[in-house]
Amino acid sequence: MGVSARVLIAEDEPNLIESLSFILGREGYEVSSVSDGDAVLERLRSDRPNVLILDVMLPKRTGFEILKLIKMDPALSGIPVMVLTAKGQERDRKTAEDLGADAFVTKPFSNQDVVDRIKRLAGG
Repeated sequence: MGVSARVLIAEDEPNLIESLSFILGREGYEVSSVSDGDAVLERLRSDRPNVLILDVMLPKRTGFEILKLIKMDPALSGIPVMVLTAKGQERDRKTAEDLGADAFVTKPFSNQDVVDRIKRLAGG
């Protein structure tokens, strides 16, 4: 059996980190988290995950700013990114897609939906 896929959660809401960590951990993923925009980029460079779950509303930098930086950086651009947002506005979805997001989920979300998307993004 291979090493489990690693998922990084960039989210500033502790309850959400806990719930995502639980549902993904139960599926066999190795989960870690950061809670602000600057920390996301540092972690991606030092400990590259298989998939990034990226909240739009983060302290220091927005998820959109981070997504743009990831997709512009050849060393990071291959990491699949699932954007998570409380605002299900069409404008946010379009921005995320234009910036290269691989998936888009609005809060509140169904646990199964998140698991299915992560499985797809992690290539499993």
